[in-house]
Amino acid sequence: MDRRTFLRGTTAGAVVLSFPTVPALFKDTRMGVVVHSYASRWNAKVKSPAYPGFSDAVDLIDHCHRIGAGGVQVVVKDWTADFARKVRDKREKLGLYVEGSIGLPGKAESVPDFEREVKHAKEAGVGVLRTVCAGGRRYETYQSAEAFEEFRKNALVALQLAQPVLRKHKIKLAVENHKDWRAQELVAILQKLDREWVGVTLDFGNSIALLEDPMEVVQTLAPYLFSTHVKDMGVEEYADGFLLSEVPLGKGILDLPRIVALCKQHNPDVTFNLEMITRDPLQIPCLTPDYWATLGEVSGKELARTLRMVRQHQPGSVLPRFSQLGAEERLAAEEENIRASLAYSSDELGIK
Repeated sequence: MDRRTFLRGTTAGAVVLSFPTVPALFKDTRMGVVVHSYASRWNAKVKSPAYPGFSDAVDLIDHCHRIGAGGVQVVVKDWTADFARKVRDKREKLGLYVEGSIGLPGKAESVPDFEREVKHAKEAGVGVLRTVCAGGRRYETYQSAEAFEEFRKNALVALQLAQPVLRKHKIKLAVENHKDWRAQELVAILQKLDREWVGVTLDFGNSIALLEDPMEVVQTLAPYLFSTHVKDMGVEEYADGFLLSEVPLGKGILDLPRIVALCKQHNPDVTFNLEMITRDPLQIPCLTPDYWATLGEVSGKELARTLRMVRQHQPGSVLPRFSQLGAEERLAAEEENIRASLAYSSDELGIK
């Protein structure tokens, strides 16, 4: 099943297909790289002469510049003011942008630490900070509707604690749809906050794990867009549901040109950050009772649509596995996937 056929099978897809294909509009935009794309090389435990590890943001910026990326999104935790200046100097010298990734203040006494990280990020030239409300996946972390409701309340409190700091330092916070929120749930949270300073890091593929139509997710969250995690997704059946995996751009089920067009329509200044995580497929156990503990309001229609999409996608195809590879082979695969995705971004999306 190709992307266009899949899109025509969805309401959102039918609407978005009315837009022209406009990669030429994005010639001045360059794809950045999310630090999580380098899960094997970031603070690597294995020494490799061919693929040396990155010990900090400066190392990552240097490498991403060499492979032609336009910027990075990287963790800002434990930065000092001096290191922030080093990041700024490197960023300015190479002409890359830098976005940060930051944790939220869970309680009032955590706000000073949060503010210190925000100040250091701003010193480095960061204008957008990506964050998540849950560290884990919803269907693995929360075993009851009550537990998820408690998470919801705590997440709102954390964002409300962060908001005055963001306003004070004039830096934006972008909440990712991180296999925790369904799109409308995230919108409901954002509508309680100051939209000038709190918005969305739109992950192109995460919400498939919560049985959402990816184009509907894009249309729902794009009005709140500050940043992105660009990825393409592969799917495969397994006994308890389906497998979900990042694959190199252009190799999966997402209509990336249409998604990029929608993002630019809603935020012409948005950055595009590649998150190509080279790992074994994730299990989405949507046919097991535990999966539904916090998803009781999701309809059978949505489950059926998702499973139909999985079953129709390239029958007989198998997603790549990497855990059986040696360390050097995994490093090589990681680099190859990132470079292939950057090439697709340049050649097919016009994000050079």
